[in-house]
Amino acid sequence: MKRTILRLSLLLALALPLISAGKADDGVMTKSGGVYVVNTTTLGKKVSGYVGATPLKVYIEKNKITRVELLSNQETPKYNAMIKRKMLPQYVGKTVKELKKGSVDGVTGATFTSNAVKENVRLAVEYYSKKK
Repeated sequence: MKRTILRLSLLLALALPLISAGKADDGVMTKSGGVYVVNTTTLGKKVSGYVGATPLKVYIEKNKITRVELLSNQETPKYNAMIKRKMLPQYVGKTVKELKKGSVDGVTGATFTSNAVKENVRLAVEYYSKKK
């Protein structure tokens, strides 16, 4: 009986870190080395730019955005390039708290895509805040 209890205790002690570590890795948000990555492919599937969905990966470390990556989409390549060059870098260094209060400037000429990116970042930050 004592051996059974000891084995169960040991098994539980080994399994508990795995269970809690898996919490952040739910297909929408993953965690690696202290960096949370929120993928908005499913979160923002109804968020549309000019042509369609504009999914992102938002990288968050210590409640700060470290990177925003535009994923494959059907938007015009010229506008995607403008978003990558002019808009996405504005998010780097912003805190989750700052982004809950406001956003960054969009790109002239790419209003629909800019708005979709802003909404996807907002969804990612909201999800991170609830699930981290």
